[in-house]
Amino acid sequence: MKKKIVVMLTGVFAASMLLSGCEASKGLETDNLTITQYKGVEVDEVDKPEEVTDEDVEAAIQANLQTQATTEEVTGRAVESGDTVTIDFTGKIDGVEFEGGSSTDYPLVIGSGSFIEGFEDSIVGHNIGDTFDWNGKFPDDYGNADYAGKDVTFTITVKGISVEKVPELTDDFVKSVSEESKTVDEYKKEMKKQLEEENQTTYEDTLRQEVWETVLGNTEVKKYPKDEVKEMSDSLTEQYQSAADYYGTELEDFIETQMGMTMEDFESQVDQAVKSSIMQSMVTEAIADKEKIEPTKEEYNEQYKEIAEAYGYEDVDALKEAAEEEDLKEIVLNNLVKDWLVENCVQVAGE
Repeated sequence: MKKKIVVMLTGVFAASMLLSGCEASKGLETDNLTITQYKGVEVDEVDKPEEVTDEDVEAAIQANLQTQATTEEVTGRAVESGDTVTIDFTGKIDGVEFEGGSSTDYPLVIGSGSFIEGFEDSIVGHNIGDTFDWNGKFPDDYGNADYAGKDVTFTITVKGISVEKVPELTDDFVKSVSEESKTVDEYKKEMKKQLEEENQTTYEDTLRQEVWETVLGNTEVKKYPKDEVKEMSDSLTEQYQSAADYYGTELEDFIETQMGMTMEDFESQVDQAVKSSIMQSMVTEAIADKEKIEPTKEEYNEQYKEIAEAYGYEDVDALKEAAEEEDLKEIVLNNLVKDWLVENCVQVAGE
């Protein structure tokens, strides 16, 4: 009986050790940091990409049409709702001009609701060259308490009328804006595919960020590289020093007037930002080393192309001229580590 108990206990201890080993394998420790868990981290489930509807496609196309709209000057008729008018106006309360109540060559879309109620409607029906007075009242809940509820008189001069011309969705328009499509039907399919890709990218980016933040939260840095911290802190401070020099002021004065903080708070924020950046690099390198994640030449090239496109560089050569290759390699490695973490994470559905 005793032997059996010993065997049973041995089995329990062995299972315990196996479980402990399994848990331990989900984290790692180096001389400089400890990550309690990076493999199989649990994150709140991210909503899957929504299905792209015909209405979504139509809205996207209308937005694209709007970006191609042109402005056409109008003569020979009075102002109508929807027009953009150029006006001069002077506002007075109790016969006295008030701050912010006057402007010259102000562009106003009639019907936009940009001004107090009645102001825009008063312009409808007037022609270019008309000058007239409009009497109104600021609402009781107006943002500026000095004007709230008060009567006001605006003297308004109409100086110009224009309308926005939105192009029609035709095959000719499609050819002018798309490199892939030649017809309206093809363009709609192209837009649907683009929206689906954008939704998928949003989903993937959200999940990647959730997983990465969780891993960082599981990380404790035991020792930061002092030289690197100082070098990055000095570099960041120098950027603000250059801005202060541009404005002809001392750094401390610049920090207080432009950023609204004390020099002590500024230095604290610089230290936090630098250590946060260094920690992410340390975590990236530690996980990459543990999991043998090493970008291939093809992966580097592919990632460089994506980075160049994302940041608006003409090509990879232009990107490399603007950034140190070591920094680019670090970005690539971080991206691949995040991809690995996502593949090994666990999404937990909410209650």
